[in-house]
Amino acid sequence: MSRMGRIDRRWFERVATARLAGAEQRVLPGLSRAANHGRLWFATASALAVAGGPTARRAARRGVGALALASLTANTVAKYATRRRRPVVDAVPLVRRLTKAPRSSSFPSGHSASAAAFATGVALESSRYGALIAPVAAAVAFSRIYVGVHYPGDVLAGCALGAAAAAVTCYWWPPRPRPVHILHTRAAAPPLPHGRGLVVVVNSAAGKGVPGRLPAAEHLRLLLPEAEIVELRAGDDLAELLDEAASRAGQLAGVLGVCGGDGTVNAASERAARAGLALAVFPGGTFNHFALDAGVAAFEDTAYAVEHGEAIRVDLARVRDGAGNDVFAFLNTFSIGLYPDLVRMREDMEGRIGKWPAAALALLRVLRTAEPVQLWIDGRPRALWLLFAGNGHYQPDGLAPSHRPRLDEGLLDVRTVDAEARLARTRLTVSALAGALRRSHVYQAERVREIRLAGLDGVRTLAYDGEAAPAPDTLVIHKADRALVVYSPAEPQDELAQRARTATAAFAAGATATRAGPAR
Repeated sequence: MSRMGRIDRRWFERVATARLAGAEQRVLPGLSRAANHGRLWFATASALAVAGGPTARRAARRGVGALALASLTANTVAKYATRRRRPVVDAVPLVRRLTKAPRSSSFPSGHSASAAAFATGVALESSRYGALIAPVAAAVAFSRIYVGVHYPGDVLAGCALGAAAAAVTCYWWPPRPRPVHILHTRAAAPPLPHGRGLVVVVNSAAGKGVPGRLPAAEHLRLLLPEAEIVELRAGDDLAELLDEAASRAGQLAGVLGVCGGDGTVNAASERAARAGLALAVFPGGTFNHFALDAGVAAFEDTAYAVEHGEAIRVDLARVRDGAGNDVFAFLNTFSIGLYPDLVRMREDMEGRIGKWPAAALALLRVLRTAEPVQLWIDGRPRALWLLFAGNGHYQPDGLAPSHRPRLDEGLLDVRTVDAEARLARTRLTVSALAGALRRSHVYQAERVREIRLAGLDGVRTLAYDGEAAPAPDTLVIHKADRALVVYSPAEPQDELAQRARTATAAFAAGATATRAGPAR
């Protein structure tokens, strides 16, 4: 037996014969069983996704993605390569042994790998949530020695493997930097105490307010009791409500508000820019891509900025037809080809397996039946699998862009995947799965102020900011620099601290609204 093996067994015997008050019969054995098949971590991820904000949801997704990678590596590669026997459990008291002892290789500990991967993945997105989960993960790892199914070396190797798996996810899916709005250009906007002078259109179909507590409209009335709240009801026309709200806002303080998803925010942004109104965005959709980039992750963030007159400058990307008529504008992204289907499939799966694995699997699915798009780009004929244009530079590069550190860059982020190259579909798939898409010859990325698309008669639909539209034969996409003023807090605020800081103000505002009578 090697010296390391003797040390491993000696420490196992010390733990096996240890007596920990309060932990022997329930806590550690129960914790070890709860982590079987990752159940403990999936439950924790679900709790983070439901009860937390955007940071918590990102942390949950990365944690689950890291867990999946660590579990796959530990249980299908490492265990079969080592074939180490499990410890002899004679020294372990019967009361804390597992009912059903595992029969797989002892090295490395799969439970420890999953625990470390999940905790590290969460910590990469949020140090606060990571600090809460780390002690539980450590207890799970220690419990595998305590119940007699692993040597300390197995556990340490599993923890190292799990942490490495979490780190590897950053190669394909870099963590969202905190804060992301440090590059924003500040702008002057009218401060509106208690929301006086603000007209907010609430898309009730998208806006859910505070999960499990308040509908969006009620939440807004508590935060800004003097704002005018206009709810979109069944049968109402969103465009008409936004036109009326923009007209009313122009008569008051010149501030239009909107609560809904990215499509609803897009419609409001066009009207605000056209009328010269500042825009207050309350994130009420499923993903809220623009709100996150603008630094307003929660209703409280926007309410704080509105009351203090804190705002930023934002570009709009405008789209004209061949005759020079404005067709639409977009705040986030425009795409033709596979990208709309790719994004929809990716978002359906990313909550379970992480953004990069979801993007790779979605790519495989859409490529099976897809046909290339034939078009002209700036006078050159092209055959593409997809064309993506972002309103500003998105990070990371590749097929899973997630955020922009700046919203007034003045450039379009254009990405294309070529269908003309030899074995283009195979090369694209291999590059995406290997995380090397940026170095692939079928993938191109450039940043330009304007792009002209022609020959679109064979394109059935295009997508922008989550909405679909028919494609005219010719389109010109260009930047309208700093066309919009959007409320955003001047200083970075941690989500939990921000919500705690505004809870008292929200309660007081609710009391004021109750005394004053029904909100308008």
